[in-house]
Amino acid sequence: MAIFMHAILPGVTAAQYDALNSALRDLPGDTFAGCLAHVAVTTDAGLQVFDLWESEEAMAAFTERLMPHAERAGFPSTGEPPQVLPVYNYWLPGA
Repeated sequence: MAIFMHAILPGVTAAQYDALNSALRDLPGDTFAGCLAHVAVTTDAGLQVFDLWESEEAMAAFTERLMPHAERAGFPSTGEPPQVLPVYNYWLPGA
């Protein structure tokens, strides 16, 4: 079942996000396997991330790979957990 994830990351900057994204893209294999869509938005308070995953298992596998790199990039290790919701329906233009 597809899931939607929304993470609010107070204090995280675009530069931190870019550094993390670069590190993840340099990893071997398909780091983002199962991610159907990803949006990052900067706000006055920090960064927000919106993801659409093909399954909770795919998101969990990504999170395992993500966390050590996020900590090195200075992302907060505490705070509100992301909101994860089951997806009722989705479509991707052109798919």
